[in-house]
Amino acid sequence: MRRVLPLLTVLGLLAGCTQSATSQQPPGLADRGTAVTTAKPTRQDLTNKVSLGGKVALGPTFGLVAPIDGEVRYLDVKAPTGTPTKPTKVANIWAGGKLTAVEVPAGAAFAGRLVEDRSKVTAGMPIVSARQVGYGIVADIDGAQAYQVSDTLQSVTAQVKSGPGPFACTVLGTLAALPAGVIPEPKPPAPNPSASAAPVLPPPPGQQQQPSESTGMRLVCVGPADVKLINGAAATVEVITAKTVGALVLPVEAVAGSHGKGQVEVVKADQSREIREVTLGLTDGKVIEIKSGLTEEETVAVPGPNIPAAKGGQGVPGMGK
Repeated sequence: MRRVLPLLTVLGLLAGCTQSATSQQPPGLADRGTAVTTAKPTRQDLTNKVSLGGKVALGPTFGLVAPIDGEVRYLDVKAPTGTPTKPTKVANIWAGGKLTAVEVPAGAAFAGRLVEDRSKVTAGMPIVSARQVGYGIVADIDGAQAYQVSDTLQSVTAQVKSGPGPFACTVLGTLAALPAGVIPEPKPPAPNPSASAAPVLPPPPGQQQQPSESTGMRLVCVGPADVKLINGAAATVEVITAKTVGALVLPVEAVAGSHGKGQVEVVKADQSREIREVTLGLTDGKVIEIKSGLTEEETVAVPGPNIPAAKGGQGVPGMGK
């Protein structure tokens, strides 16, 4: 009997070791019983759209930017007596002894200088404000949308709530926020010693120029001439910033990251997993373009990998937008 007890004890220890060894999973595999949802990349056309809320406005203000780096030199601009039918030259940018003209487009009037005369300016900096004669559509842009719409505007479509549309809407000027415009007083003519001095009279009331007020970031566009607009009517503006044909895409839930860089969790044939760096492209909110780092034959886990969190926090899975 004394010999049997030690033998049973040894057998029990061996059985425990065997059970513990068999319960361990190879590294890189999901736990037993874990339901794994996966997805494979597919190909489709993608259009990147941004929807903005706006309204119809009478005489909206927009900004014109410096076309090149250089020194701005403003011209004295007289107030128009009617709707300008030709572009109005308002400034020159001097660089390397050459000048580049800045013009307010036809259908709009000069509304103010945005920087000091002879200031150094850079390409893309707002330097002149202008006021559209007639109706336009103004859509405010918040900080989260700023970089989505600032680079490229392939097309802009507007829809007036309970009114006309959708119709193509031509963008005026820049999307950047504008400071208040300044319109200097007209310079008196040079004195003529041989003539008696004549008083300098102010311009008639109908020809006085009103400088523009400051604005936030916004998009200003005008629709076709035959579209009937009502001042103050609510509108929606849809901006298409980019298009791609036959893009390799994944559901946004399968991708972590944004702004060009991301990660996916690749599931291999033996069910082991690998965190893979990928280059991201366009997204429509449902799928996101994978520009490099993954092939059509590979499979990824859904949701995607967790984004590392700060100390004491939790990771955020599958942030594909």
